[in-house]
Amino acid sequence: NSGVVSLLRPLLLDVVPTVQQSAALALGRLADYNNDLAEAVVKEDILPQLLCSLSEQNRFYKKAAAFVLRAIGKHSPQLAQAIVQHGALEMLVICLEDFDPGVKEAASWALAYIARHNSELSQAVVDAGAVPLLVLCIQEPEIALKRIAASTLSDISKHSPELAQTVVDAGAIAHLAQMILNPDAKLKRQVLSALSQIAKHSVDLAELVVEAEIFPVVLTCLKDSDEYVKKNGATLIREIAKHTPELSQLVVNAGGVAAVIDCIGSCRGTVRLPGIMTLGYVAAHSENLSMAVIVSKGIPVLCACLIEEHEDHIKAAAAWALGQVGRHTSEHAHAVAVANVLPTLLALYMDIGSSEDLQMKASIFITKKALKNILQKCTHLPALEMLLHDAPPNIMKYIVGQFSKVLPHDSKARRLFVTTGGLKKIQEIEAEPGSLLQEYINAINNCYPEEVVR
Repeated sequence: NSGVVSLLRPLLLDVVPTVQQSAALALGRLADYNNDLAEAVVKEDILPQLLCSLSEQNRFYKKAAAFVLRAIGKHSPQLAQAIVQHGALEMLVICLEDFDPGVKEAASWALAYIARHNSELSQAVVDAGAVPLLVLCIQEPEIALKRIAASTLSDISKHSPELAQTVVDAGAIAHLAQMILNPDAKLKRQVLSALSQIAKHSVDLAELVVEAEIFPVVLTCLKDSDEYVKKNGATLIREIAKHTPELSQLVVNAGGVAAVIDCIGSCRGTVRLPGIMTLGYVAAHSENLSMAVIVSKGIPVLCACLIEEHEDHIKAAAAWALGQVGRHTSEHAHAVAVANVLPTLLALYMDIGSSEDLQMKASIFITKKALKNILQKCTHLPALEMLLHDAPPNIMKYIVGQFSKVLPHDSKARRLFVTTGGLKKIQEIEAEPGSLLQEYINAINNCYPEEVVR
């Protein structure tokens, strides 16, 4: 408001180098503060002056100038676009080749903040020739430079398969894969994130990541003391497993499912989420893969997430994953039923505090294939009796309807249905005369002698 920005602008061209650097640093700190100040710096025509002699300046000025660009570019795609239009990318790419690691690091930060907004800006960073130089930066000895270069490659890769392919073509995967075992937790976070962003787009890209021999090495990350390393490690496994049964099988063969289950059991909150999703994706592909999740004791862990977690989106993911495990055959469904998960899902479905997504995920399980499989075998009837006692009308009708199909053909189920109190419960249901529900009840009652029904 006092016109400081316009006072600082001429100082960028001052004859004294330390004055130039201090002016750039002051502008960077202003622009970093919020969007409005960053816009003010752009409107005052600072960028042309900042960039006009950048390549001839010393390392201190280059670092300060890159900081200004990063501070402006981080706020919005529009501000990042303004930087691109002023020709800053070419200057930043030149800085990536600088002898001083600090200059490379500062340039990489600025490029990351530009690339992360959208695919157009990311493409501009690629077109300026940044990717091969960033791949060289991850091979430098300085840990801080490795971190931000890996992070920038992650930001470039995330938007589209084509951008990820550019990173792959520059030979990034092999170097990133080698750093999974680096002792520095912050570097591991970025490396795992970059590999995830590459693998997520397509089967081909996921296979290229796998071919870099990340298994079983990546499983050590699931035991890491750093929560973000755990989370990013599980995310990488999820992005590989989701594509095809073959890639999921590879994860299983490497011991990935057991490691993911241990990881979910050892942490709380959003760190669990990618692991939960991994189990769901693996189980969804085939009966055998779902059985691998069951054998590795995945169901109790998923049930624990339904009970222990407070966030609805985590519970919804666990309900979805359980649905994927239980949907294949009556054997799979039985494994879910004996974990006594049905009453929990019903409670979540009926809880008015539950989010719409959570209610939907829970109700799908209660009303669809998994439950049908349980009913066909009439396995674990106590859990079903509990549903009969508490279920809302639509689910009650569905369950009674399924029993009316199963009981006439299964003598063991008929006996169990009486001894567990199911038949008694059926008599208590008040159904409209002539309704479908009444027809179902009559069909069930007709399976038994009149004195038993009485």
